[in-house]
Amino acid sequence: MKSVSFSLALGFGSTLVYSAPSPSSGWQAPGPNDVRAPCPMLNTLANHGFLPHDGKGITVNKTIDALGSALNIDANLSTLLFGFAATTNPQPNATFFDLDHLSRHNILEHDASLSRQDSYFGPADVFNEAVFNQTKSFWTGDIIDVQMAANARIVRLLTSNLTNPEYSLSDLGSAFSIGETAAYIGILGDKKSATVPKSWVEYLFENERLPYELGFKRPNDPFTTDDLGDLSTQIINAQHFPQSPGKVEKRGDTRCPYGYH
Repeated sequence: MKSVSFSLALGFGSTLVYSAPSPSSGWQAPGPNDVRAPCPMLNTLANHGFLPHDGKGITVNKTIDALGSALNIDANLSTLLFGFAATTNPQPNATFFDLDHLSRHNILEHDASLSRQDSYFGPADVFNEAVFNQTKSFWTGDIIDVQMAANARIVRLLTSNLTNPEYSLSDLGSAFSIGETAAYIGILGDKKSATVPKSWVEYLFENERLPYELGFKRPNDPFTTDDLGDLSTQIINAQHFPQSPGKVEKRGDTRCPYGYH
């Protein structure tokens, strides 16, 4: 039985089908009029042109086609993710989102990111080297496994909790935080062994570019909602810590698990 379930009644549709480009079309950094998100993977897909390069007007069909073409994420999961993303559009009952809509704090964007600072300290939509250095310091081998991934996530939660006086993490934010960790393992790596080459993950986060030159290829098997749930459950079981810890008082002798302090 899966301990993680993402449920949302969705009714989005369109008569238009967006055709995303192939990887051979290359990669291009965002320009001054392009928008990007706090999500490295969505930014990556826009940089490659799987999503609109300007990051705007992303519909359900564009989402399904981009996630399927680039990463073999199945249509049901893509539709589910689109439904959540569309809630960040300030326009009521929106049928699209722009990548910068995802930066609205405490909807899907959340504290304790693996690669972004908390919004309390400044913009949370751009890569933060210091934050990511902490994250990757807990990926202690060339292959990231579930325990390493869980350790990194927990340390980011505790660091945010102890340093951000306005720290918060909703149930939805917690679910997305767990899912983000599960996704980089299952989509970039091997969902069956729950492992992924560290170099591939670092490359994607640091460059917002798919690691084709390191050997990454679009997975043969689709990544499904069940796969996300299974990997998320493994992350939770490896943590030995509440999924969404409440605010704690900072103490001089407080130490994080796994040797971090």
